[in-house]
Amino acid sequence: MLEELRDLVARHAHGDLRTPVPGLLLSKVETSEPHHSLAEPLLVVMAQGGKRLLLGEQVHEYRAGQYLLVGTDLPVTGHFVGATPRTPALGLGLALRPAAIAPLLLEAPPRTPPSSPLAIDDAGPELLDAAVRLLRLLDHPSDAPVLAPLIEREILWRLLTGPHGGLVRRIGLADSGTAHVGRAIRWIRDNYAEPMRIEELARLSGLSASAFHRRFRAVTALSPLQFQKRIRLQEARSLLLADAGDVARIGHLVGYDSPSQFNREYRRLFGAPPGQDAARLREAAAPGPQLP
Repeated sequence: MLEELRDLVARHAHGDLRTPVPGLLLSKVETSEPHHSLAEPLLVVMAQGGKRLLLGEQVHEYRAGQYLLVGTDLPVTGHFVGATPRTPALGLGLALRPAAIAPLLLEAPPRTPPSSPLAIDDAGPELLDAAVRLLRLLDHPSDAPVLAPLIEREILWRLLTGPHGGLVRRIGLADSGTAHVGRAIRWIRDNYAEPMRIEELARLSGLSASAFHRRFRAVTALSPLQFQKRIRLQEARSLLLADAGDVARIGHLVGYDSPSQFNREYRRLFGAPPGQDAARLREAAAPGPQLP
């Protein structure tokens, strides 16, 4: 089953993560270059290769035959292990939509709330079989509108009844801690260059300031300030790739009033000063979109 999954991903992955099947993403990566991204609620099944992810101070690794669950929007840094043009990393992603999860919650068994916003485990034969059947629909596009939602429902059920069902359940609960903190996450993501006031974000989340801090870190493994900083620096990197001519201006655009602070924090995250990092990435032909 894993071999067919690998062959289907290799055949259908063409640079853009998106596919004609809504919510289905495919990734084929031929480099081990570190990649920084904002991961959204997602299931990733690794078909070939492996990847290491850094979230805050936590390191997570998953390999072929395993799956990754992402429970909320998270700024992560990762790199594929040993990926080359001859042996690319291959993966399938499925967006975890609250609207698709919620109808299953009444039927699913209760689960302990998760302690981490990420989970990794072995993909069992039932999950692999459903993933392969979803991928086969790319060869039968006329069947996809009818069958894809049914297979998506089956995959979500496998996850909800599996060892990390609590993480998936939390995505589908409109009144869960994730949903409350999610309002603050979306505000930071959409207004990353603006000054951040914890009291206002706590009020937006319906929590006290102290409870908001605890809940935010429990959901994202980062403090609100660390989360905002990651979003700012990742956006700065994207802008620098397009135009590295005025580093101070780009630092100001993403919310830094101090050029020295921008340079210092950028170097700490990406390992080189802004201009040097952007030049290196352009010369190396930085990899395209990737799954977390």
